[in-house]
Amino acid sequence: MHIPDGYLSPQTYLPLWVAMVPVWAVAARRTQRSLRTRHVPLLALGAAFSFVVMMFNIPVPGGTSGHATGGALVAILLGPWAACVAVSLALVIQAFLFGDGGITALGANCFTMAVIMPFVGSYAYRFIAGKAQVTSARRAVAGFAAGYLALNAAALYTALLFGLQPIIASGPDGRPLYAPYTAALAVPAMAVPHLLVFGLVEGIATALIIKYLQRSEPALLAIPDGTGAGCRGSRRLWWGVGILALLSPLGLALPLLCRAGGAWGEWHPAELAARIGFVPEGMGRLASVWRAPLADYALAGGGKSLTEAALFYGICAVLGIAAIIACIRMWEKFPASGK
Repeated sequence: MHIPDGYLSPQTYLPLWVAMVPVWAVAARRTQRSLRTRHVPLLALGAAFSFVVMMFNIPVPGGTSGHATGGALVAILLGPWAACVAVSLALVIQAFLFGDGGITALGANCFTMAVIMPFVGSYAYRFIAGKAQVTSARRAVAGFAAGYLALNAAALYTALLFGLQPIIASGPDGRPLYAPYTAALAVPAMAVPHLLVFGLVEGIATALIIKYLQRSEPALLAIPDGTGAGCRGSRRLWWGVGILALLSPLGLALPLLCRAGGAWGEWHPAELAARIGFVPEGMGRLASVWRAPLADYALAGGGKSLTEAALFYGICAVLGIAAIIACIRMWEKFPASGK
């Protein structure tokens, strides 16, 4: 779901960049005003969780892979505006440091995963959970539905963005200049694996974490309502993120061992050319607009064994978490506005 550079035309990515600027401003202001000081570290925790969970690529039949995002869970715990900040931060670090998602497409990726997912997930959770007690089993069911619906809504929107490109940006010869697949191809290609696999993974993970919090730290589930002042900001949750970081090499190794490629619609130009026979002209211009220092979570040059690549993949998970913590600490120093 991380759209690379070159897949979206300027007619698409520029308006989404423009749309995200006020969204980020509102999200930052509302998050500063609504989250208590003691809850701000949970914002870093949410961003770190989202960053790491997106590194776990799951292979599926058909030779592709995909992942969960954690956006719905962060929205359930901290509210959709705080989730917008947290997931956007994870996406920014992925794009600039690791080349996971394009710089030109960053506005689109953030709109998809940091706006659509948190708000769909938050409203679905609230609607289904209703006024059930924090410890009610209904909350876990609501968490599953929130994660499942949020991820599928984001996947559908991404597919529609892809499908729009051949319509609005084609060359004189009729060839698409950017993403080459029509909606008739993009929608089922994105929807089917998310409906059948990735959405279930997102939903189950969300429900299981809610069940865990109900037992260990129910106050965390009451933060968006303003009643979570007594929560401890459990250190155990950070241990959980750390364990995920240590296990993250599985997200690289499993698709390779299963001979699965990257996620649908995230191919490098050469890979796309092997599929359709040419590199779209606009994509060729934009694909190299930014060279991430640790592109694809790997050292420059490649040629490393699977073991070495997996080890460095895990190191990148740690580096990403450290960058997120540093950014949140800098953000904390800015005074909250609008008080």
